[in-house]
Amino acid sequence: MKAQVFSTHPLHPQVTARLQAVSDYRVASSPTAAAMLAEGTGAEVLVVRAPVPPEYFARASGLRAAVRHGAGLDMVPMEAATEAGVLVANVPGANAATVAEHAIFAAIALLRRYRQVDSALRSRGWAAARGLADTNRDLGGRVLGILGYGNIGQALARMAQGFGMTVIAHTRRPGTLPPDVAAVGLSDLLAQSDVLVVCCPLTEATRGLIDAAALAAMKPDAVLVNVARGPIIVTDALVAALARGHLWGAALDVFDTQPLPADHPLFALPNVMLTPHVAGITEDSMLRMGQGTADEVLRILDGHLPLNFCNPEVAPRYRARFPA
Repeated sequence: MKAQVFSTHPLHPQVTARLQAVSDYRVASSPTAAAMLAEGTGAEVLVVRAPVPPEYFARASGLRAAVRHGAGLDMVPMEAATEAGVLVANVPGANAATVAEHAIFAAIALLRRYRQVDSALRSRGWAAARGLADTNRDLGGRVLGILGYGNIGQALARMAQGFGMTVIAHTRRPGTLPPDVAAVGLSDLLAQSDVLVVCCPLTEATRGLIDAAALAAMKPDAVLVNVARGPIIVTDALVAALARGHLWGAALDVFDTQPLPADHPLFALPNVMLTPHVAGITEDSMLRMGQGTADEVLRILDGHLPLNFCNPEVAPRYRARFPA
């Protein structure tokens, strides 16, 4: 019998065909905890694109691994997986350039007030829309602040420098920064950035990091872009800052509640650009992430440990369950 591979979401067609050739590949009827528990506990490998309930690992007794279709591990309860003797792998960097492109696009759209110009042209005419352009701003020559200098931050720095921006970054590993990216403390990052991009992981240290005090420390005409995770920014504080005119604008791809409720106050703010957690999603990036995921799935089914092994401490327990 073929091994069962269960995915929380459909994957790229090429990846689907590749997995179907070597496994009994199935997709959840919906990306929910209920569907995972009802339909996926017989899997040997779980492909993760939605939050996994901790109890899944206790119920999926034959599970070898959870492979994250992407980089962020906040969807995987690591303690529960490790306790169950389950490998966790991810695909870091596969969509980093895609996310960085989105951040640059969002910053330009905000600085050029794209939403307002487009709306004015449609509702009030050519002259009204052109009048807004007089106070719009260039991206070039401004300071880009990067919060978190992983794969996304690195791609973002390279792109921003192509626009003639000065790049500064706050990271736990300042010694890893290249000479043309200045390492700064959080207070200097907030005070100096014209465009601040949040691209750090969500951890207990970063949860709520951009709060009311942090927002107040930013330049009053700065742009804030979040392509990381919603809870890093205190949403109520951001809404208040934007409503009183502190900050030029914000572009948010992620939120502390997803999907974003239709009556959320963010929708009423004209200087906010909202997208539904799609910064890293294009056809190109989905293929790259999918192929990287399939590589790990096949490696595990062949009896090997994953290349991008996120909980290596589980190896002895895993080998006791599944001898090589």
